[in-house]
Amino acid sequence: MAPPRARALLLPLAAATVLVASTIFLFAAAGTSRWRPADTGLPVPATPADFSAVPVSLRAASATKGQELSFLDENGRPDDPSSGSSSSSASGTGTGTGRCDPRDAAVRVFMYDMPPEFHFGLLGWAPPSGDAGAVWPDVRAGAAPRYPGGLNQQHSVEYWLTLDLLASSSASTCGAAVRVADYRDADVVFVPFFASLSYNRHSKAVPPEKVSRDRSLQEKLVRYLVAQPELKRSGGADHVVVAHHPNSLLHARLALFPAMFVLSDFGRYHPRVASLEKDLIAPYRHMAKTFVNDTTGFDDRPTLLYFRGAIYRKEGGNIRQELYNMLKDEKDVLFSFGSVQDHGVSKASQGMHSSKFCLNIAGDTPSSNRLFDAIVSHCVPVIISDDIELPYEDILDYSKFSIFVRSSDAVKKGYLMRLIKGVDKRRWTRMWKRLKEVDKHFEYQFPSQKDDAVQMIWQALARKVPSIRLKAHRFRRSERSERGSK
Repeated sequence: MAPPRARALLLPLAAATVLVASTIFLFAAAGTSRWRPADTGLPVPATPADFSAVPVSLRAASATKGQELSFLDENGRPDDPSSGSSSSSASGTGTGTGRCDPRDAAVRVFMYDMPPEFHFGLLGWAPPSGDAGAVWPDVRAGAAPRYPGGLNQQHSVEYWLTLDLLASSSASTCGAAVRVADYRDADVVFVPFFASLSYNRHSKAVPPEKVSRDRSLQEKLVRYLVAQPELKRSGGADHVVVAHHPNSLLHARLALFPAMFVLSDFGRYHPRVASLEKDLIAPYRHMAKTFVNDTTGFDDRPTLLYFRGAIYRKEGGNIRQELYNMLKDEKDVLFSFGSVQDHGVSKASQGMHSSKFCLNIAGDTPSSNRLFDAIVSHCVPVIISDDIELPYEDILDYSKFSIFVRSSDAVKKGYLMRLIKGVDKRRWTRMWKRLKEVDKHFEYQFPSQKDDAVQMIWQALARKVPSIRLKAHRFRRSERSERGSK
């Protein structure tokens, strides 16, 4: 039998062996249902990437635990919890001392002070010349870089969440989330990597480089995280990673899957890597203009059923072409091709604002921003997507303002039109009024406001905290056993 010291030294090796074996098993057992590789031409890795060759020199976040919950300022420096500030974020409860008390927030968040190349550096931001060590823009001074326009915005979730955390450090009232300086005071650990922006802008290698900047950043990200004491404490179970674009984080998701992912849907994730039990669905940022002061009721919307977008799609989106052939000649139905280049957003806004029902049909993935365009246009969504998952559905009943149709029924001749025409004015008006009540839950903005999309995401995350704690505590069993054997 090996001596006690030798046995102790073998434990980390054994743990690593189990991790590698479990990952191999994960993909050996993979089925084909619901998991589709990204349509980027990039390979889906069969095993975790080898990050040992990626040079990275990054400092670990450090904090000292005090008797009071501690704050960080916008540049990641410890701040005095008793000092006042005139800045404010989302409305909530305050302490009367000029500073939000973290204990009043729904969720307390520790955010890594990662180098700007992972977040605002992707937007061209760099620390000012007089403060080269700064990590974050001063959001109080309005110095946060603007996010690029167009379709980039629909997956900008990580940008809005990061801004909200930065502002919470000096907020006089508590929103749903507040940033704390010590990870031991936190419910979750937020990873500020702008994964969707990195994919949209840098997923293709630029010659003479053979590896894209996006992939390089993902490899650096994993190297950074595995070196942090915060991740070692929980195995990553309490970490939050936003990867809203379906193709983002392609090369790092295997290594990070114990974390909670904030996603648009699960269409391109294996069910053992992402699921409703572990992860969170966030809404797209809508592209259509919000219909403010909407008084256009049933009789004021001449189009019965509306769809504008790409008709010919891959994978589950084939149903769009079938429906187009069935509905293109129907009276009071507008079913047409549209794109951003063809002023598609403004035309879609006009079309949705003048329509009673708006089709939301599965495309390359189960979800699209078209659903959220319909919601803020107060056009009753008709959802034809069997695998769609919806934001905040544990507290929001979509059936009160949407109609769900199985794909197999939708393609039956005459079925869809009979169903839509069977909704009378009274029922439609109830749904329309409910849309006007819930549209605020799908607005991304800074500063965030009560019950907007940013606050709703934090609240949804807070509801998962008990499950996160359970996983983190169970992970620490082996950690305690290892310490006890030394």
